Amino acid sequence: MNRFFSGESAGLIAVILAATIWASSFIALKIALDSIGPMSIIFGRMIVASLIFAIFIPKFLKIKFSKNDVLLIGLMVLFEPSFYFIFEIKALQFTSASQAGVITATLPLLVAIGAGIVLKEAITKRLIFGSVLALSGAIWLSTEASVETYAPNPLLGNFLEFIAMICAAGYTITLKFLTKKFSALFLTAIQAFAGAIFYLPLAFWESWGRSLNYSSDGIFAIFYLGIIVTLGGYGLYNFALTKLPASKTSAFMNLIPAIALILGFIILNERLSFYQLLATGLIFLGVIITQSRSRKIR
Repeated sequence: MNRFFSGESAGLIAVILAATIWASSFIALKIALDSIGPMSIIFGRMIVASLIFAIFIPKFLKIKFSKNDVLLIGLMVLFEPSFYFIFEIKALQFTSASQAGVITATLPLLVAIGAGIVLKEAITKRLIFGSVLALSGAIWLSTEASVETYAPNPLLGNFLEFIAMICAAGYTITLKFLTKKFSALFLTAIQAFAGAIFYLPLAFWESWGRSLNYSSDGIFAIFYLGIIVTLGGYGLYNFALTKLPASKTSAFMNLIPAIALILGFIILNERLSFYQLLATGLIFLGVIITQSRSRKIR
């Protein structure tokens, strides 16, 4: 039993739970955006997570760092939460939670390519072909999107979400190096602390001279994002990376689009057209192809 929960199986369970939690974050962000500014939302979730992690500070102070460790940690927090959340929350101001969730299907492809270059993991012909196919589906999804109340500019929003995925891929690859030395708890806490510091001036600037009229749903969404998504989602994902290869871990992010589509339909009453569903299928087909075995390329 202990072997089951400490080996690869534990990593698989952790990454599946992380994907489920992250899919729900698109819904929570959409709800929070109805009454709270984007930078204030991110700062709120980071400060909530930081307050919880504060109890571990005495333990963290005993950890020793090299100059290379500091550089990698700095790069990690720049990728995510810093730039990643800026692009993602801006994306959700222009596109639907469902479409943003579908764009996340490109993350495993980006990570696999990056892992092949940086971590020397295998790059196959099918990976290249599947990547092109999935990216074509993401572009098709965006061009077929119509302007709705919940998606005023889906083309721009989906593009911003794709940039967020590039940041997420950089974060995953950097994190893979760091998990060789640091625990998932410490790395998740560093993200929360750094995110709170990074977004404090942005939230202050955004709220300056404006009346604060936060809804109860918005405040609840921030606590959900801070506790469940930041602590739970990132903690589980960071733990999974200590047990699994980066390319294999990121492959489970393919669950996010399907879950986001279902939640967007049930909670936010969002809709996808027939052609958008076809584009979504094309993305999944490309991702499936990338996960199948084929001849390796040097």
